[in-house]
Amino acid sequence: MTLDAVNAAAGRASSAAGSLATEWLHKTPREALADFGIQVATTHQHRSRAADLLNRMYGWRGYGRDHQIPEGEGCTTFVAAATEGLVGTLTLTVDSAAGLAADRTFGDILDTFRAAPGSSICELTKFAFDASTPARPRLAYLFHAVLIYGSAKHHCTDLFIEVNPRHRAFYEAMLGFRPVGDARTNESVNAPSHLLWLSVDAIRANIRSHREGDRSNSRSLYPYFLREGEEAALAMALDEVEGTRAIDRYPSGQA
Repeated sequence: MTLDAVNAAAGRASSAAGSLATEWLHKTPREALADFGIQVATTHQHRSRAADLLNRMYGWRGYGRDHQIPEGEGCTTFVAAATEGLVGTLTLTVDSAAGLAADRTFGDILDTFRAAPGSSICELTKFAFDASTPARPRLAYLFHAVLIYGSAKHHCTDLFIEVNPRHRAFYEAMLGFRPVGDARTNESVNAPSHLLWLSVDAIRANIRSHREGDRSNSRSLYPYFLREGEEAALAMALDEVEGTRAIDRYPSGQA
């Protein structure tokens, strides 16, 4: 699928999801995702709508309603829109001198990964997704976009996410995250949290395995990840947005 095809698909669907639909970064012709697209949040409107969704979903779970979308160095927020409006948001933060959010609770553990030769650690934060929609193909699409971006632009080697214990099973089953160390108390929310880790090499191996027909884990998101042609088109679209020549550095066919 060429970038022209991507743009044509986005144009055909531009009336489906309000103003975000006309700005879709990438769409796929899959029927299950016909009304769905993603975008990098580069405008105040994107970030404001993402914050609204985040606070609605977090507030419903008792996590507060005053969360903001980060805009600091190394932070990139993705938003996902469909016919019913904005349905998802996820922020990728790349390690820098400012550190990661998880350093406040798990800094000693993260430092051991930082010390590994050639490592580039990254963190997922501010994740919210409206699960009342057909969620699994859409979730896979969003996570795959973040992986492509993190690999191509920032050469991420290790991905982390800090989660409440009640959400640990989701990330383990859906994406293969593994806990690092024991649960600790996150002082900022006065609640227990786990630090979960997933190597980027393991993500690529899982994608290859499922492309080759492995369906042993029926709960996994990997069977819904983009096909090789779709993946290349998305990498090209990310390259257009960021000017990073992502398609030149992303390992084609390795997801």
